[in-house]
Amino acid sequence: MLKWILTLLLNGVSLIIVAHLFDAFYLDGYWTAILASFILSILNLIVRPVLVVLTLPLTAVTFGLFLFVINAITLMITQGLIGEAFVIDGFGTSILAAIILALLNLILNWLIRDRITD
Repeated sequence: MLKWILTLLLNGVSLIIVAHLFDAFYLDGYWTAILASFILSILNLIVRPVLVVLTLPLTAVTFGLFLFVINAITLMITQGLIGEAFVIDGFGTSILAAIILALLNLILNWLIRDRITD
């Protein structure tokens, strides 16, 4: 449970960093980032596996790069659920944000989360 909460917080930090990098990626504040992180975790649990299975041939052909498109789709669904507090202007911005979020989460998890023992 602690690792899941820590993951939510780290994803929220990543979302805030991406919001500062792109003008077309808007977050209303820290609580919106945490809410978006929570919704993303639910979508990654339910929707993402279905999308991965449905697009498995395309993902295999692109050597896994299509997973960034799936991550961008989950980001767009999240911004649709949250509303005006979380806005992504365009699918291209969503794909770039998904790539940067993946890199930031990799780095933050390596720095913080993997150092915590159960």
